[in-house]
Amino acid sequence: MAIVMLAVAIAGVFPVAAQTTNKATKDRLDLVERTDDAQTPDAASDLGGTSWQLVKFQGSDDKTLIPDDKTKYTIIFNAEGGVNVRFDCNRGRGTWKSPEPNQLQFGPLALTRVKCPPESFYDRIAKDWAFVRSYMIKNGHLFLSLMADGGIYEFEPMSGSQPAAPK
Repeated sequence: MAIVMLAVAIAGVFPVAAQTTNKATKDRLDLVERTDDAQTPDAASDLGGTSWQLVKFQGSDDKTLIPDDKTKYTIIFNAEGGVNVRFDCNRGRGTWKSPEPNQLQFGPLALTRVKCPPESFYDRIAKDWAFVRSYMIKNGHLFLSLMADGGIYEFEPMSGSQPAAPK
């Protein structure tokens, strides 16, 4: 019993990639280790099942870019770690995970390759996608931050969807 309590205490303090499951049979306790790439419960409850549309991009140079139509730039997070996007005239899907609170990593996107108009944000957001490193939900809006202070994308809930609860 003390070993199980110690394992629970350690797991609560140190994040680990593998989880330990207890299987009790009579007087014997078997520890079964399994690798789990699924979302952490907190991350899944924050983002899983939410839908967002782009409000603006704030660059590190303080330049603000606002899309001509918010509904052309959307992100839909599903609870199983999949993501569907619309970047102007292109659509795509990929994966997401949140290994730590407020951290966000997107996997590669499979995107259509339609030529968008010159004023489109498509090229910028498609290029920046791999550099998203963290997120924050504040006042019902989702903020995606790029690495090395590259800028912040601000999204609002898509009409008909509920914003995620702030932490």
